Amino acid sequence: MASGAGMMGRRGLLQGAAAGGAMLALGGNAWAKGPDLKPFKAEIEKRHDEAVARLQNWIRQPSIAAENRGMEEGCKLTMEMFKDAGFQSVTRMPTDGQPGIFATLDAGAPRTVGMYFMYDVKQVNPAEWVSPPFEANLVDKPGFGKVIIGRGATNQKGPEATFLAALHAIRGAGKKLPVNLVMVAEGEEEIASPHFSQVVRQPQVLQALGKCGEVWMPFASQSPSGGVEIDLGAKGVIELELVSSGAHWGRGPAQDLHSSYKAMVDSPAWRLVQALTTLVSADGNDPAIDDWFEHVRPLSAHEKEMIANAVSKQNEAAVKAQMGVQKWVRDLDFLAASERLASQPTVNIEGLVAGYTGVGGKTVLPGRAVAKMDLRLVPDQTAAEAQAKLRAHLAKRGFEDIEVNVTGGYDPTETAEDSALIRAEKAIYRGRGIEPLMIPRLAGSWPGYIFTGAPLSKPAGHFGMGHGSGAHAPNEYYVIESSNPKVDGIDGATLSYIEFLYALAATH
Repeated sequence: MASGAGMMGRRGLLQGAAAGGAMLALGGNAWAKGPDLKPFKAEIEKRHDEAVARLQNWIRQPSIAAENRGMEEGCKLTMEMFKDAGFQSVTRMPTDGQPGIFATLDAGAPRTVGMYFMYDVKQVNPAEWVSPPFEANLVDKPGFGKVIIGRGATNQKGPEATFLAALHAIRGAGKKLPVNLVMVAEGEEEIASPHFSQVVRQPQVLQALGKCGEVWMPFASQSPSGGVEIDLGAKGVIELELVSSGAHWGRGPAQDLHSSYKAMVDSPAWRLVQALTTLVSADGNDPAIDDWFEHVRPLSAHEKEMIANAVSKQNEAAVKAQMGVQKWVRDLDFLAASERLASQPTVNIEGLVAGYTGVGGKTVLPGRAVAKMDLRLVPDQTAAEAQAKLRAHLAKRGFEDIEVNVTGGYDPTETAEDSALIRAEKAIYRGRGIEPLMIPRLAGSWPGYIFTGAPLSKPAGHFGMGHGSGAHAPNEYYVIESSNPKVDGIDGATLSYIEFLYALAATH
């Protein structure tokens, strides 16, 4: 499936991947032989350098919604990439925040598929990177081969650019796309999609998405061992700031004050700490917000079976090493910790900011303190309900002065295991000799709720070969030419997207 770096590695990978279009059962349907992959393989290999350059060019355009940095330029570049890939209609969609994009590609096919892209990325501290985050340099990474290091390399510009390379390869091979595409893209995913609904709820967008059988996004799904997970949903999220300030509280200083005055002046920073401790259990691991678990649905017996099966096929030590952790919460075993990962809502502190945080000390009594937080949600919680419960919890304990500034958020998602989307994913992975691990839901979040919920009510999820890591962290990378025989590089991942489109075209 994958092989060593360099041109010979790419050739070997493409010759081995899904050789000849194997028989793939699609739940009562059969993609009897699949397409003839030879023209696509040749085109992918021919366009390898072009595909890599396209991704590098995209990464080199910073597009950070949290800092309002490069967003208009990022939107324009993404629109140009859609047009170059064959979308006949590409429209900028203004919102109250950063613009979205609505694009369509009519191939005259009987089946239409929806797609979701994001063009924004997380913030960076360049000093933490071994290679500048917006230079998109190709480097050798031991155990993986040639990788691109850069912000957005795997989340999500790498997989998305690889999918666009698949469209170029199909057209370059003189073939028609087997499905029509409806694309919606946003520039605020990394700030919890506060305005994405303003794109999708437009009548022309809803009408186009209503014709789709499902909505999916490209994803580098392979682990370092080459395995893949299929997630049957994702947790919801609320992103917010809790702010304690002397000005709003009416106690403590209105601005930073010499710390000697602490003997006679209240501290907004300690006020925030006291409020935060009410939100979680004593060890910080369980939400303690009033009625938080009222609508939390427990795992079903089948979901527990899925998790147990996945755990039995994973290397716990390798998982810990990749995450950089030594123990799970409360010293739980791997199975119990994995069940929590899928089933438990969370209250997480992303960052704490108060007073002076530079080199050395500075004796001040801060006038303002901020906790940057995210709250992960599971079925059957909703973002609206969770926000209301948080505010009520703080007010009940006398913390009405703590400002709750919600910047974005949305509900959890769920997709049926027998949907055409999931059947097509299983078919492609199994055709490559990989038995996917079925997981009840992704512990992270994406705004799939807008597709899986009313009025669209479509299956939605992720698919893709290839590997990357470091999302939201320094030294984010995406594998280009794999030296790991179990992991695809960009060419193998490109071919997987072509196969997937054909598999979707064959499902009902």
